[in-house]
Amino acid sequence: MSASLAASGRTSLFNPHHRALISKKFLPNGRSAGMPRRSFVSKGIAISVFCSLLSATPAQGMERLPFKPEGYNFWTWRGHKIHYVVQGNGTPIVLIHGFGASAFHWRYNIPELAKKYKVYALDLLGFGWSDKAVIEYDAIVWRDQVSDFMKEIVREPAILVGNSLGGFAALFTAAELERQVLGLVLLNSAGQFGSPSAQNTNTEEQSILNKFIINPVKEVLQRIILSFVFWQSKQPARVESVLKSVYINTSNVDDYLVESITKPAGDPNAGEVYYRLMARFMTNQTKYTLDSLLSKLSCPLLLLWGDLDPWVGPGKAARIKEFYPNTSIVNLKAGHCPHDEVPELVNGALIDWLSSLQLNPAPLHTL
Repeated sequence: MSASLAASGRTSLFNPHHRALISKKFLPNGRSAGMPRRSFVSKGIAISVFCSLLSATPAQGMERLPFKPEGYNFWTWRGHKIHYVVQGNGTPIVLIHGFGASAFHWRYNIPELAKKYKVYALDLLGFGWSDKAVIEYDAIVWRDQVSDFMKEIVREPAILVGNSLGGFAALFTAAELERQVLGLVLLNSAGQFGSPSAQNTNTEEQSILNKFIINPVKEVLQRIILSFVFWQSKQPARVESVLKSVYINTSNVDDYLVESITKPAGDPNAGEVYYRLMARFMTNQTKYTLDSLLSKLSCPLLLLWGDLDPWVGPGKAARIKEFYPNTSIVNLKAGHCPHDEVPELVNGALIDWLSSLQLNPAPLHTL
């Protein structure tokens, strides 16, 4: 994100006399911002939502999930302890956090959504209050975890909602569980589109050289560097600095949020998990591409996108919609974590979209 873009975004949004404006050029039939909820995110219509970034926190007055250092509920999956939060009744919604975060990152979404739905927030294996398992991490691990969570805990078709890495896990799960996922919501999702020109040019000699010389040396250097990076990254001041770089309005970067990230980093296995994630998983994301997963998707898709995200810009959202037409887009003037930065807008847009799906309560059954 360029400095000029960030500056212009902040200047235009410090207006205490408006809360949310909808750009009329995106609205069908020339309707004004006062249109009925059902048409707010009608299928395939992209809506641009501009949120005002006031000096006061946008979550002021909103109910917040109480922070519990011991966590909420735990489920045993493949011998590992998995943390989750559950509140409310109705059609299930499963919230999946991003890299380094936890269920507590949905602190302003869970209480509001739970007024109409049964809300689950899950800690992925290796993150949050879930076990820091020393395993080979792969996107399949989290896909299987979410799938089994739906089968064993949720036990009925649900809406999947994911931010960043959690968005990719949600997409991977939805692509595989066609009948069990009623809808998918992605917030600044991770993942890459495949490159048709990518070819494997390794010769047998290159493979041997990599296996016995280059890779072992590279692993030693990676461990040294990543050990230092991990030690630095779990310091509260560093966590706060990184968060402020991806939140356009930093009002919600508070002690609650910082502690929800630094506390799990104190686990004895956290450093090894970080190394495995950064050195292996994060450097090999081309194995499962967005286009390959979207080609298997069959449910409605909503993109709640922070357009001022310095990591994942709005261009990705536009490309996802182009590839998968059954997509609605809500563009928010926010950073990488719009659900926590502008939770009132995310909650409202999500509830509007869910209302448009005309969901019927599903009978309890084993998937």
